[in-house]
Amino acid sequence: MKTDIILSGVGGQGILSIAAVIGEAALKEGLYMKQAEVHGMSQRGGDVQSNLRLSDQPIASDLIPHGQADLIISLEPMEALRYLPYLKKDGWLVTNSQPFVNIPNYPDMEKVNAELDKLPHKVVLDVEAIAKEAGSVRAANIVMLGAATPFIGIDFDKIEDGIRRIFGRKGEDIVNMNLKALKAGFDVAQSVQ
Repeated sequence: MKTDIILSGVGGQGILSIAAVIGEAALKEGLYMKQAEVHGMSQRGGDVQSNLRLSDQPIASDLIPHGQADLIISLEPMEALRYLPYLKKDGWLVTNSQPFVNIPNYPDMEKVNAELDKLPHKVVLDVEAIAKEAGSVRAANIVMLGAATPFIGIDFDKIEDGIRRIFGRKGEDIVNMNLKALKAGFDVAQSVQ
């Protein structure tokens, strides 16, 4: 088993929380893991990207080469496009449909969507709307994680356990909200596969 994942978005969207949950699940599964994080800006709104490599064999590098990512998880559609050169031909993109317009020359969404439409393997969803329906827009990143779970290579229940461990110190209500958000995203991905 080997899964190379690129996580992308902008500061404040919860990319690193997604990486923490996947990492926790991978370690409990007995997998090797390497992670490299790139923070474009330290404040909310700067681009954030993380390479996450999982394997049942030792991993030499924490960086994913061009054309080798099995999965891109992006909480921002333009950021998803930025990392497409890293995606394998048969890889999956799971991205938010709603932009986080943080620059004055943000590209027209019709152009962004036209590029996304060219991909054969993708899940595009409005994570904020799904998270709001599931109980809290603050769990949008976990909706995205749920939608990406079918492509990670770790069972759904292990990802649920990762959420319990990562968010457990915040209380049962926060854990349950995140579990509901995870399931909501997972259900959407199941319906489009």
